[in-house]
Amino acid sequence: MNDRIICDAHNLKKLIREAEALADESIIAMARLKQAMLSARQNPEVEVHTGQRALMRLTEAESQALAMSTALLRVHAELSKVAEVYAGGDPGIPTEFPKTAFADAPAPVAETAI
Repeated sequence: MNDRIICDAHNLKKLIREAEALADESIIAMARLKQAMLSARQNPEVEVHTGQRALMRLTEAESQALAMSTALLRVHAELSKVAEVYAGGDPGIPTEFPKTAFADAPAPVAETAI
């Protein structure tokens, strides 16, 4: 295996993990936002329906972020298959995902008028 393949493989490994981490960070950020929105709505001076549309849109964004995370896992799995072919001599441990990791992501929430 030549040096270019090794260099490319290391770069791809780094970048896919970075992309997966950023996807996770976005999901965490949205969870914090949802928690803050719900906490703000607990204020007795705020009506209970306040921010409901925003919460619905945030839930849709969370669903899309989870679908993106699942898609990135599929990319990772495909890159692992490529690595077996082109970096076959690499003594590293291949990335293996359980089949349940690729269960279809939940369908996005349909937008409804409120």
